[in-house]
Amino acid sequence: SRYDFVRKLIDVFYERTNADLTPGTFRVVGNAVEIMPPALREIIRVELSGSTIKRIARIDAVSRSVLSEEETFFLFPARHFVTPESQMKRALSAIESELKDRLTYFDKAGKLLEADRLKRRTNYDLALLREVGYCNGVENYSRHFDGRAEGEATSTLLSYFPEGFLTIIDESHVAVPQIGGMYNGDRARKKNLLEHGFRLPSALDNRPLQFHEFEERVGQVIYTSATPADYELEKGKDHIVEQIIRPTGLLDPHIEVRPIQQSGKYPGQAHDFIAEAEKVIKNDARVIATTLTKAMAEDLSSYLKDKNIKAEYLHSDIKTIERIEILTNFRRGVFDILVGVNLLREGLDL
Repeated sequence: SRYDFVRKLIDVFYERTNADLTPGTFRVVGNAVEIMPPALREIIRVELSGSTIKRIARIDAVSRSVLSEEETFFLFPARHFVTPESQMKRALSAIESELKDRLTYFDKAGKLLEADRLKRRTNYDLALLREVGYCNGVENYSRHFDGRAEGEATSTLLSYFPEGFLTIIDESHVAVPQIGGMYNGDRARKKNLLEHGFRLPSALDNRPLQFHEFEERVGQVIYTSATPADYELEKGKDHIVEQIIRPTGLLDPHIEVRPIQQSGKYPGQAHDFIAEAEKVIKNDARVIATTLTKAMAEDLSSYLKDKNIKAEYLHSDIKTIERIEILTNFRRGVFDILVGVNLLREGLDL
């Protein structure tokens, strides 16, 4: 019947609406049910007669024109979290048991506010899980749904890769510490939530992999870095390959460090920069000046303009369209010096 069909849609997390359809919603119009799947910008119209489906049509969401008639149609859940009823009952029972233990802990510690907060929050989530099979933050109960032991690692995309896959970690000197730090950062944040009664302790088990767990799952790894840390060097040992020439064919520039303050014949950083920049500008070329902060970029640009040198600054506070205009004017020679933070990077359209 239409009621059963609507109930099934709700069971897989579609939301009923009387307004315009958005992905993951449906509406009932007479004997027809119109559904917009989460991955499509089309409407699936199912016309019913009693308990029989008379017609399935794909409809354009804007023009309402019929795109095609369908004999069958696979409708996927509106959300990723879909759980069999037996598994749901087991999880709900485990959550209730954990809640009882945690409330006992708070009562003994005299933390009545935390106990009340946790009780209200968790019971609200349990009610939603029973009625619609989903609640905000459902991932924090994942240990109970998966049937994992306390402290056991979660499943990740790595769990679904075939055996013998190769992992390539780019900029490994940055990425490797980040992988190691994700677990600690997540745990520190959630411990604060647990102490104040916002979450059950099982929320700690919805977490990133610890670094040793990551190492166990990846197998062979290629670390790519211009400045490898001790970890990569130790792992690579006799299998380190150096790339002396950049892929562009450009050699590394010679770096010359000059002092900030005036000393003897040396005029100081700002005057020295202007002198060097003028040499470049005389050859009808352009100059890029990098600074440590946005404020320094703005100050240097203003200083250069005061010296009648055509300069502009560029940093993240400037809107995208303005950035494009500034870079275009720089290429065309409207101004000679571009000042900014971290300008020498990939992705700068020069």
